Amino acid sequence: MKTVRHYALGSVAVTGLALSGCGYLGFGDSITIGAKSFTEQYILSEMTYFILEDAGYQVRQVENLGSNVLRSALENGQVDITWEYTGTAIATYLNMEPITDPEEAYATLQEVDVENGLHWMNISEVNNTYALIMNRTQAEDLGIESLSDLADYVNENPGEISMGTDAAFANRADGLPGLEEAYGFEFGSGNIEYMDAGLLYEALYNEELEVAMGYETDARIDDYDQVILEDDEVFFAPYNAAVHMRLDVFEENPEIEELLRPLAETLDSEIMRGLNYQVDIERQSVALVAHEFLVEEGFIEGDN
Repeated sequence: MKTVRHYALGSVAVTGLALSGCGYLGFGDSITIGAKSFTEQYILSEMTYFILEDAGYQVRQVENLGSNVLRSALENGQVDITWEYTGTAIATYLNMEPITDPEEAYATLQEVDVENGLHWMNISEVNNTYALIMNRTQAEDLGIESLSDLADYVNENPGEISMGTDAAFANRADGLPGLEEAYGFEFGSGNIEYMDAGLLYEALYNEELEVAMGYETDARIDDYDQVILEDDEVFFAPYNAAVHMRLDVFEENPEIEELLRPLAETLDSEIMRGLNYQVDIERQSVALVAHEFLVEEGFIEGDN
């Protein structure tokens, strides 16, 4: 198996690269991949590494970056390519109103971000958006499959359902307040439990809650046998993962779009959740999970 080199850098280290001028490998056959500091990003970075290395590129990785640091590194030329989420770019980087249609969001970014010297391509069906989740058995017992079903149940049984959320989701217009308004129901302040997002899945599993905020590609949903309630009114903005690349690097290396296209066309939220599961729950290495997936799908050849 190929050797993978990781460069874990925080915001101070990235700033240092800009000052020293030694962190950027340039155009042509050298590509620097950036990634944020969670499992899904590590996997996407690793798969991109293997595909580009297999095509003959010299590749390095810069990981463990915060969202804003990664964006700055991309704009400043310290990173050439990354997997970014459409919703993050629209709401956080460009301060635009949420766009609920995935293709419209993607097309908007392609049009707007080119002014920042950035190119969007290879959108996938990996959608790491907000979701409301329930334990499967209880959802089936109550006949709740969608957010409309949940709204109807809450309206017909006030005070019966407790909802777990972090403070951010509870106060964001594109979080709980907007969701309740869009679906025409209200949990009630006495039925909302506040906790760190990372604790919600276990609290739900332990039946301390009936409903919890979650993220669509989180592996714990499968680990705890929980279900995502269908957003049938399409309230949540899409957070589709797509390849985000410096425009000048893309123009020097347009073949990268075709190299990564099969991967982007194959990945979806369910597959990504399964890959995250292998790393987060089964404790397999990121490199092994990424490499085996690419070999199984025929995107690269296995080692002899």
